[in-house]
Amino acid sequence: IARKDIRVGDKVRIERAGDVIPKISQSVEHAKHSHPFEFPTTCPICGSDAIREEDEAVRRCQGGLICDAQVVERLKHFVSKAAFDIDGMGDKVIRQFWDDGLIKSPADIFTLQERDKKSLIRLKNKEGWGDLSAQNLFEAIEKKRVVPLERFIYALGIRQVGQATAKRLASHYLTLNNLMQPLDRDELMAIEDIGPAVAKDIIAFFAEGHNRDVLNDLKDQLVIEDYKPVQTTQSVFTGKTVVLTGTLLNMSRAEAKAKLEALGAKVSGSVSAKTDYVIAGEDAGSKLKKAKELNITVLSENDFIEII
Repeated sequence: IARKDIRVGDKVRIERAGDVIPKISQSVEHAKHSHPFEFPTTCPICGSDAIREEDEAVRRCQGGLICDAQVVERLKHFVSKAAFDIDGMGDKVIRQFWDDGLIKSPADIFTLQERDKKSLIRLKNKEGWGDLSAQNLFEAIEKKRVVPLERFIYALGIRQVGQATAKRLASHYLTLNNLMQPLDRDELMAIEDIGPAVAKDIIAFFAEGHNRDVLNDLKDQLVIEDYKPVQTTQSVFTGKTVVLTGTLLNMSRAEAKAKLEALGAKVSGSVSAKTDYVIAGEDAGSKLKKAKELNITVLSENDFIEII
């Protein structure tokens, strides 16, 4: 909680921000026994400084990859659905393997089976595992040895680099080797939606020695496919800004986004005066309301399907 007028024990007003995220808008009253909350100045896991940077709401541990908590969360992100999407390797398995010393970096995932063959205690013999579950996991890992560049970049967990930015980086630099060359700040900022802060984080990530070691270890284990530009088909969506909202019944949000991008559209997460179309599924909320207020063309999911 970043609001300075809220104390431990207070009653607060909570509002809906956007479609999902709750927002604490104000302190309604100070409770009788409330007291100011003291933000920690050191990380409770590794003891590194916890710093709140100017113009930011949160304090962050500065330990980076020496902080066990950060490493574990990066590993969870690496195998998550939008990243490598390894079946059977969820948060609990990552934590178990970390605690057992089996996985300390992303590349360890892809050497797990070979190391398991030489281990005194095989995975199949550990509590909660068996022959079939262990073999299924090893097969799921093997299936992910070939990965598109944009998905690989997202999996790295670079601060402020989500799926859209990862795809833009891939489409601009085309290969991982190009990204691993010294990066030019002005060139990065010329890429759509990359500003000074994001450019700074990207440059810092690829310049840091430990990160480069991780990248080189992964290159030894994976085939990272060069980016292949999508050939767009001319349509009513070409060059238009489109927002998706609500629940789609006939396809996932990711599938709809991919179809729109293949048709030359820019898919945005928020509605503004620059939005050309809003595609509204079931239970659409504030984005649909705002689109109507701005007289933006609203399409149902069926309208969208008919057009494409």
